[in-house]
Amino acid sequence: MSLLENISRNIYPLDKSSMEKAKKRLDRLIKPKGSLGKMEDICMQLAGIYEQKEFDTSKKVIIAFAGDHGVYEEGVAPDPQDITVLQFPNFTKGLCGVGVISKFVGADVVAVDVGINCDKRLEGVLDYKIRKGTSNMAKGPAMSREEAIRSLEIGIEVSEECIKKDYKIIGIGEMGIANTTPSTAIVSVICGCKPEEITGIGAGLKKERLEHKAQVIKRAIELNNPNPTDGIDVLAKVGGFEIGAMAGVILGCSANRIPVVIDGFISYAAALIAYKINPKCKEYMIASHMSAEQGTQKALEILKLSPILNMDMRLGEGSGAALAFNIIEASNYTYKNMATFDEIDMGR
Repeated sequence: MSLLENISRNIYPLDKSSMEKAKKRLDRLIKPKGSLGKMEDICMQLAGIYEQKEFDTSKKVIIAFAGDHGVYEEGVAPDPQDITVLQFPNFTKGLCGVGVISKFVGADVVAVDVGINCDKRLEGVLDYKIRKGTSNMAKGPAMSREEAIRSLEIGIEVSEECIKKDYKIIGIGEMGIANTTPSTAIVSVICGCKPEEITGIGAGLKKERLEHKAQVIKRAIELNNPNPTDGIDVLAKVGGFEIGAMAGVILGCSANRIPVVIDGFISYAAALIAYKINPKCKEYMIASHMSAEQGTQKALEILKLSPILNMDMRLGEGSGAALAFNIIEASNYTYKNMATFDEIDMGR
C-alpha cells in the first residue's frame, strides 16, 4: 500500500464526545451562550480533532512549498519567474510577509522546494525537488500522475516530520510565480464554473490581460479534460507541485489528528484536491482568511468553510494562516481561562 493510500484510509471523523464536553464548558462561561461566535466553533473543532476537552496550541508552524509553472510561458503573470528562487529563501529568514508575521506570532516556518526552476540548493530550504517546474498545461498535462502522487506524498512526509517534532497546529503556504493560473483551473474544474467567471489578477496582472489568462485556463481544461471527481487527475493535468504538496499536508495532518490552517486562494485549490481524495479531511481544516482573489467564494462553498478573517489579503505565502494563529490561540486561551458560572456562583 502506498503512503498516500495508507494516509487516506486513516482519516476519521472528529470525536463528538470531546466536542460535547467542550460545548458544555463554553456554555457555562460567564457570557451569553454562543456570544463568542467563531471562537467557540474553533474550540469545539479543536476538541474534536485532539479528542480532548483541553489542548495546547502553542507550538505552531507554517509549512510552505515552492514550485515553478510551465504555463508561465503563456504570459499569465506580470513578474519574472526567477522571483521564486530569489524570494523563497526569505521565508525562513523572517524577511518576507509570512516570515515577519510568523516571527510576530511565535510560529516557525519550514520552506520546501518541490519544483523551483533552478539547479542550486537554496539556503534554509529543504530540497524535495520533483523537477524544475511543471510542464505547460496549455499544451499538455502539467505533470504525470506519478509526479502528482509524489507531490502529495512529499506534503505528507514533511507534515509528519513536523508532527514528530511536537507541532500541535500546522499552517500551509506557497510560492510560485503564475500559480494562481493552475489554482483557478482546479477551482473551475472541481466547482464546475467557467474560468472567465473566477479568474483574478493574482500578483498584479493588468486587468486588460485577465481575458487572456482566462482563455489560457479554458484551453488547458479543454485540452486535458481532467476528471472533476478524481483529485489526483485534476492535480496532474492542471495543477502544480506546490499545490499537491499542500494537499498532502492537509491529508497528513488529518490522519494524525492535527488541525491544518488553510491560507489563501492557492491553498483553497490544494484543499479541494485533498477533499476530493478524502472528504473527511475537511473537518480538520481551519480557513484563515477570505482571500481577495476571484474564485474564493466558489471554493469555500464546496468546502463549506467560513474564514476567520476578512483582510482583503492576496499575498499568499502562508501569511493569512500565520495571522490566524493568534486568533486560534486567543480562542483556546479564553476557553481555558474564562470563569464559568459555577466557579463564581452567579446562579445560572
